Amino acid sequence: MEELKQWMDESAYTVIFTGAGISTDSGIPDFRSPGGLWSRLAPIDFRDFMASDEMRVETWRRKILLDQEIGKPEPNKAHSVISQLVGEGKVHKVITQNIDNLHQKSGLSADKVIELHGNGTFAKCTSCNKQYQIDVIKEQFKRDNLAPVCACGGYIKSATVSFGQSMPPEAMQAAEEASLACELFIAVGSSLKVFPAAGFPLLAKQNGAKFVIVNRDETDLDGYADMILNNEISDVFAFLTEN
Repeated sequence: MEELKQWMDESAYTVIFTGAGISTDSGIPDFRSPGGLWSRLAPIDFRDFMASDEMRVETWRRKILLDQEIGKPEPNKAHSVISQLVGEGKVHKVITQNIDNLHQKSGLSADKVIELHGNGTFAKCTSCNKQYQIDVIKEQFKRDNLAPVCACGGYIKSATVSFGQSMPPEAMQAAEEASLACELFIAVGSSLKVFPAAGFPLLAKQNGAKFVIVNRDETDLDGYADMILNNEISDVFAFLTEN
């Protein structure tokens, strides 16, 4: 870990890429694991959501159940340290696969966080992109048991990227630019299985950046890494801020 601290000191531009593993210490389970939430509350494909009012109702029913199970998670030590490192200028961008808003809740400004899969803490119209407070929409749904509809006539869903839905082009471009600009790319808590998101560390590596993986388990990209730390994520980041 001492070498990672040295690499961070030497890097003129560092990117941190986060996956579900960084949020498990905040009480958010890994949805994809056996017995995880998705085995009981499987996400509904975006095409089905758009095609069927029944599926739109079911999507909101599952969203409410999911949020009830997760509760009100708070940032953990790793989120807080990353926010500190950004504030000190040691980390320049955070690319995340997570939809939990915990990086922003830890103090990171929105312009420092690139959300590849959207954000589940607010809702958005699929037609005009108007944003809605998620709690207001959920209360409306629980009262009427009707799928919410925007004033423009479009369908409202949580502002996440569903299966079958296109990745957000602005976020993808921003992530590509950050990956190409960096000298050090640190992937944290991601299995690095899900593409196109998992392509960004490879892009950085191919462009000459050092590639570090911090994850409890093996990942699909271990063979490309310059350093692998199979430690507890919070322990690694606590060490990075020690004098």
